This record gives sequence, structure tokens and C-alpha cells, in this order.
Amino acid sequence: MASIDPKKHAPSLLPSGKKWELVWNDEFDGNTLDRSKWGFRLHLMQQRHETLTEEGVSFADSCIYLNLVKKDGQFYSPHLQTGQNFLDRPGGSMCFDENAVKPKFAWPIAKFEEPKFLHKYGYYECRCKLQTQPGWWSAFWLQSPIIGCTPDPVFSGVEVDIMENFSRDGIISHNNHWSGYGDDHLCVGSGDRKLEDTADGFHVFGLDWSRDGYVYYVDGKESWRVDGPVSDREQFILISTECQGYRSGNEPRADLKEAVLPDAFIVDYVRVYDEV
Repeated sequence: MASIDPKKHAPSLLPSGKKWELVWNDEFDGNTLDRSKWGFRLHLMQQRHETLTEEGVSFADSCIYLNLVKKDGQFYSPHLQTGQNFLDRPGGSMCFDENAVKPKFAWPIAKFEEPKFLHKYGYYECRCKLQTQPGWWSAFWLQSPIIGCTPDPVFSGVEVDIMENFSRDGIISHNNHWSGYGDDHLCVGSGDRKLEDTADGFHVFGLDWSRDGYVYYVDGKESWRVDGPVSDREQFILISTECQGYRSGNEPRADLKEAVLPDAFIVDYVRVYDEV
């Protein structure tokens, strides 16, 4: 049963005019990751992304810390999800041709994994504190397990980036992507949104996903809305970090090399509500 301890956590900033019921949440009150709720994303497009790690997760003050980790001159950070995108499922055995533009992979691909939490429609909320050092980014978002498997985003789903933070200037954005990640990929974004200072540095990011569209909130205020396309697919939740630079090679970006540790993306809670 989903529940919230008001002594440990701030109340949700729910959109007015609707009645809401809490249906799923993680308040991160323990000292270990609840593996019945979260798994680690380690692959991108069937390939092992070496800088995504199962290390770097810690807990304090009823929050989870997704830490920037430096090891042997390289940087790593955690990427958590409640489900899995079929495009990420690695091959059962991968064989690489160094001269090939793309890696070759062998049959069979990986086994299906039972998702930990999939949901559609409702209000999705995360209270978090952004990282302070440059060169890595954080996000709170929703993903479809089968995005891009058809040209219809209503059926196949929409990537819904409730919050993305790439820079250290208090700028975040909201973005939607659909039709997969190939030549027919489409997207729409809010543009930059400047955060207002808070007393403790935490911010609340929310999304009201309904059949009428997506409405985004920052600290209880509407920030952006988009009418569609609207996914009718159950989707999973991600709270993620990633070190910039590695997608284009095996070297971190120059400013990441200057990062002063420790640094972390800190999450107080993730909550999902249904409209009653």
C-alpha cells in the first residue's frame, strides 16, 4: 500500500481542481535500493554503456543520492528505472567487428524482464536537488517499453522528459520524443526554464498526463503544456544521471574532468497519483 510519512517528507504539490489518490511511491527511507521497485539501466540501444553503473547509490536523510563516481580516470553514475525499453535489451551474446560502423550481434537477444512498475495517465512527481558540478546531467522522465516499434506514438508511446538538467545555471527543460530514435524521430520541447531559488535547494517537478495532453509543473506552478501526441501506453519511470561526452567516444567532456567530488543528484521521493 502506497503511503507517505509526513514527518520525514514534504507534502506533494498536486494540481488543483482534481481529486488525487496515491498509487505508487518510493520515499527512499531505507539504506538500500528497493529492487522490487527499481532496476539499473546499463545498456543504450543494446550496447553496454560503460559509464552507467550499479555503484554510486547511497542514502541519507530519507533521500537517495545518485553519485558521480571517478575511478581510474573515468567517470560513472547511476541510472534507475522501473521498467525496460525493448531497444536497450542487450544481445545474449554480442560480437563486435572493429571495422564495422555498427556492432554485430548474435541471436538470441536477452530474455524479457518483468517490469517493476508500468502506469499510464495520472500525476507523476519528484522532489530533488540538482547536482552542482559540470559535465554530467540528470533527469526525471517516463519511457515506453516499445517506443518506436510502430509509427503511431499513441500506441507505441512517447518519451516524456518531465525534467532535464544539463547545465549548472539553474536551467531545466521539459521535452517529448516519439516515433522512435531513427530518421523519423519527432520531438517538441519547452525551451529553457529558469528555476527560482528555494530555501533548501530542493525543487518539485510534476507532470499531469491525461488523454487531453501533458501539463508540466515546477514547484507547484504550471511551467509548460503540450496537447500531444499523447501516449496511451503504460510507461515506466526513470531517475537518471549520465556523464557527458561518452556517447561520442570513450573520453569524458573537458568540464567533467574538472568536477570536484563528492557530487550527487539527490532525490527525496518519487510519487504517482491517479485522478479519482
